[in-house]
Amino acid sequence: PDELKANMKIKSVTPRPPRKPRLERAASLDEKSWRRWRRFRTSQESLTDPNETSSSNGSLQEASLSPPVRGRASPCHQCCQQNSSHSLPDASEAGPVGKSRGGPSDLGKRASEFSSAFGGLLRGKAFAGGKPRLSQIMPARPLPPMEHNVASHTLRTANRIDSDCLDYRHYSQHKFGRVSISLSDTRLHRNGMVYDNCSTDSMKSTFSLLTPIRSKDVRSRSYLEGSLLASGALLGAEELSRYFPDRNIGIFVATWNMQGQKELPVNLDDFLLPTDPDYAQDMYVIGVQEGCPDRREWEIRLQETLGPHYVMLYAAAHGVLYMSVFIRRDLIWFCSEVEYATVTTRIVSQIKTKGALGICFTFFGTSFLFITSHFTSGDSKVNERKLDYNKTIQALTLPKNVPDTNPYRSSSSDVTTRFDEVFWFGDFNFRLNKDRETVDSILNQNPETDVSKLLAYDQLTSEMSRGSIFKGFQEADIHFRPSYKFDIGKDSYDTTSKQRTPSYTDRVVYRSRYRDDIHAVKYSSCPVIKTSDHRPVFALFRVKVRPGRDNIPLAAGQFDRELYLIGIKRRITRELQKRQEQKDQKSSSICSVS
Repeated sequence: PDELKANMKIKSVTPRPPRKPRLERAASLDEKSWRRWRRFRTSQESLTDPNETSSSNGSLQEASLSPPVRGRASPCHQCCQQNSSHSLPDASEAGPVGKSRGGPSDLGKRASEFSSAFGGLLRGKAFAGGKPRLSQIMPARPLPPMEHNVASHTLRTANRIDSDCLDYRHYSQHKFGRVSISLSDTRLHRNGMVYDNCSTDSMKSTFSLLTPIRSKDVRSRSYLEGSLLASGALLGAEELSRYFPDRNIGIFVATWNMQGQKELPVNLDDFLLPTDPDYAQDMYVIGVQEGCPDRREWEIRLQETLGPHYVMLYAAAHGVLYMSVFIRRDLIWFCSEVEYATVTTRIVSQIKTKGALGICFTFFGTSFLFITSHFTSGDSKVNERKLDYNKTIQALTLPKNVPDTNPYRSSSSDVTTRFDEVFWFGDFNFRLNKDRETVDSILNQNPETDVSKLLAYDQLTSEMSRGSIFKGFQEADIHFRPSYKFDIGKDSYDTTSKQRTPSYTDRVVYRSRYRDDIHAVKYSSCPVIKTSDHRPVFALFRVKVRPGRDNIPLAAGQFDRELYLIGIKRRITRELQKRQEQKDQKSSSICSVS
C-alpha cells in the first residue's frame, strides 16, 4: 500500500467550503467569438493527442484536490502554467489518474472544461501585455437576469447623493475595508449611489435624499459664529452653492389695491402662479393696499394657494396696508430675524390708509428690504407724492438688530441705501397726463403689448428720469394695459360720471448696491381678478445671493405654523369637495336616446 500510494502521489486534503464565486465582467462580442473558436480548437487538439488529454485530466484532478491558498496563484493557474510549458514528467505522472477518472467518451467534455480555464489565461495575456493573469471563476449555475439599475426607482432615488459628497464612496471603502465587490455594488457606484459594508436592503435606512453629514463636521460646525469662507458655516459659500449652484434666487413681488372689498377672488392661482414660467419662485412677497377687513383670511388664502412647499416667514400690517412674505420651507434656516417698520403720511386720518410698511431680513449674506406704499391720490398731486416718498426713506428705521452687510455704502438719511437689494411696490397713484378721450383712443388703436405712447404721458416715468423720486431705482419695461381704474367685475375702464383716466398707478421698482444683481424676468398684471377697481401687478426677478456669516441673529426656522396647518387643511378639503362634485355629476347624469 505504501508503494502504491507513492506511485499514485495521493495527497491528503482537508475539506473546506467552496470559495464564493465572483462575477466576471461582461465580455464584448469579439471576446465571445474568440473564446468559442479557442475552445473548439483546444478540444480538437485534445481529442487527437491522448498524451495531452491525460495531462489535462490529471491536472484538473490535481487542481481540484489541492486546497486554495490566499495570496498565491490558484491551482487552476498552476495547471495552466504546466500545460503551457509542456511539463511532460508531470503529465506522465498524472496520466494514469486521469485515465482512471474518465473514459474516452468524457474526453471532449473534460477538454472543453480545461479549454475554458486555458482560454481565460490566454485572454489575460492578450489584455495585460503578455503577462499571465488569473481568470475569474465562473459560477456553477447561470445567474438570474439582473436589471440594469439593480434596484428599484425608489431605492435608487433614496440612496443617491449630491455631487459635493461623492468622496463618501472612497471614504467608506477605505474605512470599512471591503475585500470584494459584487456586480450590484459596481452598478451602484456607476449610478452615483452610496455604499458601505451593509447590504443593499439596509442602505435604505442608512442614507436618504438628505446629504450625508460627517460626524467630524457636526463636532466642528458652529451655528452661532462662522466665517465667510469656512466650510462649516451655516450661511457660508459651501451651503449656498449646495442650494443655489448659480447663486441666484427667484423672487415674486406683487402689489394689489383691494379697495377694501370683503369678497376675495375664488381662485388666486393666476395671480400667484402664472403659467409663463415653468417653475414656481423661491420667495413670494405680496403687498396690499386698502386690504380686506379680515386680514387673517387673506393670509390663509395665500397659504392655501401656494401649498405645502411654502411657509409664511413673516407678515405685518399698518392700518389697511398688508405685507406677507412666503418662502420655500427648505430655506427658512438661512434667514435672519425679520424686522419691520411703518410710516404714516396722513396723520389726520383715523384709519391709516396712506403710508408705508417695510420688512427686512438677511438671506445667507444678502440683505433684503421690501417696502409697500400707498401715496397721495389725485391727478395733479405729484409734489405730495414726492413728499410721501421722501418721508418714507427718512422715517423707516431699518435695520434694527440685524447688522448692515456693507455699512460703508449706507446713508442715515435714506433707508434704501442700507440694504443690498430693495424692492418698492404699491399704489403710487401716479397718473397719465392726458385726457380720457386721448387715452381711450390710444388703447383702442394699439395692441395689448404696445403701450409706449401711453408711457410718454406717465408721471412716474417722467419724475424718475429727472431724479426727483426713487433715486437709483429701476423699473422693468411695461407691456400691459393700465391697472386702474376698472368697473368692478368688468374689463371696461371707469364708466361712472367721474370718467377717471386709466393710469399705471400700481408699480414695482427695485435697486441694488451691486450692478446687475437683479434681473427682471417678467412684469405684468393679472386681468382675471376683477373684485377691485385695480388689477394686481406682479414682477418676477432673479437675484444674486452672496454667502454670509453665522454671527447674525437667525430666525432659526421660525414660521407661522398655525397658518400652515389651516392652509393645508383647506387645500385638502377643497380637493375632496371637487372630487365629490365630479362623482355626483357622473352618478346623476341622464342618458337620453333619440
